[in-house]
Amino acid sequence: MTAGPMIATGWSLHLPGIPLAATMTDLLGRPCGAWAHELAVAPENAAAVLGRKGLLAKEPATRLALCAVHRACELAPGFRPASPLSPRTAVVACGNLGNVATVAQATRTIAAQGGRAVSVLDAPNVSSNVIASSVALWFRFGAANMMICSGAAAGLDGLRLAGLLLRAGRADRVVLVGAEPADEVASALHDGDPPLRAGAACVVLETAAAARPAGRRVLIDLVPAGAVPAAAARHTVGAAGFDPTSHWGDFYGARGVIGLALAAHLALDEGRQVVEVRDPGEDAVRVATVRVGSQP
Repeated sequence: MTAGPMIATGWSLHLPGIPLAATMTDLLGRPCGAWAHELAVAPENAAAVLGRKGLLAKEPATRLALCAVHRACELAPGFRPASPLSPRTAVVACGNLGNVATVAQATRTIAAQGGRAVSVLDAPNVSSNVIASSVALWFRFGAANMMICSGAAAGLDGLRLAGLLLRAGRADRVVLVGAEPADEVASALHDGDPPLRAGAACVVLETAAAARPAGRRVLIDLVPAGAVPAAAARHTVGAAGFDPTSHWGDFYGARGVIGLALAAHLALDEGRQVVEVRDPGEDAVRVATVRVGSQP
């Protein structure tokens, strides 16, 4: 059962090395939105988006997540928030392999040299919650921060959790971000076809009371596949539609969030009005509908 739609007031795709406009020509003709023509920077060049301070020892997946949130919040390049803590903004991060390279390296170091040999800069990255906590600390989000590591279904699992946080009054805004790396260790663990691809996406979800009275917004609803109502101008991201995995590579735990951000761009910037996102991890058992609207 659905509990009603959430308001998305910001979204971004941060997919290094992927020419979005070129790969979506068959679906859109020539995408008219600027989103499709902007090239995302690789993790090692994240300073171009985030500024240089504070990036030392940040892992690739964390850097990608920070870039995606930065862009979804529409911050200027290099700007880092220095405002008071936002106690009503939560973070839900989705991904499975973001810190496995550091965990593997730390394990090898401990086995060979003992625990004291592990770098104090690398030690925090061993935490499975490192992406969510890094986003919360960087942008000064003070409500709950959680990491969802439930395989390919993590993105829409994260969307469900975001809805619970909003409905329970635990937050007025939830920053939903998905990120995966494509380093040697992560790729070996993934071992899939298509291969693992590094990338991130972010969707900012708010309650009706907290959302700005004007501005860009879409409505996002997570419902069982059989309960999706008929609607005009429907398009699909995922199975039976434009499948980012087959076109771009497997973003694994970030796939669902990437699908939501892409659907938001299609709905609002490309005039598609209503877009379905098929859950990549459960054979389309769940569907998120993204549609243009102002109120749930």
